[in-house]
Amino acid sequence: QVRLLESGGGLVQAGDSLTLSCAASGRTFGSLAAGWFRQAPGKERELLAAISSSGRTWYLDPVKGRFTISRDDAKNTVYLQMDSLKPEDTAVYYCARANELRLTLSEAEYEYWGQGTQVTVSS
Repeated sequence: QVRLLESGGGLVQAGDSLTLSCAASGRTFGSLAAGWFRQAPGKERELLAAISSSGRTWYLDPVKGRFTISRDDAKNTVYLQMDSLKPEDTAVYYCARANELRLTLSEAEYEYWGQGTQVTVSS
């Protein structure tokens, strides 16, 4: 059974940093595409960051320059470094993996999902 397990969420103050991890088990994803999504209360889930097999990245405008997605293929793990956090970053954060090598920006193309981790940023 393929599982993605997020960790690293929590309660922080505005301006703080957090690093989320997404460890996969049950399958070796290698350099296949990965993404981080978030869903705030009352809002739809949105893609924040994505990374392709070649390391090309994409970011949603509100997180550009503050968030960094990376991948450690040997550890079968994807990371999201979040700096200069703002109260509006409060949400449940999800990682996802796709059976694609290219940068994958469509939620529908992600086949594997984690259960989510809560990030709360206080002002």
